[in-house]
Amino acid sequence: MGEMANVQSCIQACEEALRACQACVAGDIRDGNLACIAINLDCADICTATLNVLSRGSPHHGDFCALCAHICRACAAECAKHASMHEHCAACQAACERCAAECDKHQRERHI
Repeated sequence: MGEMANVQSCIQACEEALRACQACVAGDIRDGNLACIAINLDCADICTATLNVLSRGSPHHGDFCALCAHICRACAAECAKHASMHEHCAACQAACERCAAECDKHQRERHI
């Protein structure tokens, strides 16, 4: 559990990705972009869950971080397809890439 000392930047990245995903969903609804909506909702859910386990110091935080990094990358890839047309997609792509990078730092801290 000693690895938990350096999770604050990951918590912040999860919060930022969560907010970016929510904003992107709102924009996608206006734009009618169903594929982006679907991955943004999944990403918001895993960011919320990961944020929760990190905040409470769960020994399973690495498991959540591994999945969060994976879903954030999928979300960033989808948003990248629309980033040049929609600012909300560009912002979401950047936030999800940052979250994935931060989660990568903790995904090896899995509970066995």
